[in-house]
Amino acid sequence: MGNLDSQTSTMLAVVVVLVLIALAAWYFFQKKQSDRLQERFGPEYGRTVDELGNRAKAEAELKAREERVGKLNIVPLEPSEASRFSQAWANVQASFVDNPKGVVALADQLVRELMAKRGYPVADFEHRAADISVDHPAVVENYRAAQVIAARDARGEATTEDLRNAVVHYRVLFNELLEVK
Repeated sequence: MGNLDSQTSTMLAVVVVLVLIALAAWYFFQKKQSDRLQERFGPEYGRTVDELGNRAKAEAELKAREERVGKLNIVPLEPSEASRFSQAWANVQASFVDNPKGVVALADQLVRELMAKRGYPVADFEHRAADISVDHPAVVENYRAAQVIAARDARGEATTEDLRNAVVHYRVLFNELLEVK
């Protein structure tokens, strides 16, 4: 009987060790996945965690974004298209002095056109921002800030300085999206 108890104890110890190894491997994998997402998305990672309330939900959302954008056909611009967009942006900026309120809407429209030309879907703002965050996490916050100012402008609450800031935010995103073949 003592031999059976010894075998049972040994088997139990082996099972416990295997479970502990499996838990450590799972923890290591999760930590590595979290680190990868934090590095890829930067501040957008923290914003998503705050918005969704916990890390697991945020990481699932960020992975879903990666998957969705991975299925898109995002392409760089032909040099002639990039030149056309650059000239259009120069015109937007030049018209700020005469029409600051109208320029924010023009900047937004030009960014949407550029996104569409590159292959990003241009559905609602949150989806646009989420899609941009996958390839351009460092500038998506500029897009969010510009949109907040544009909404304030639509309500008649934005100052000329606010509008200037919105155009600057759009320009940062525009320059990031202006990728040429």
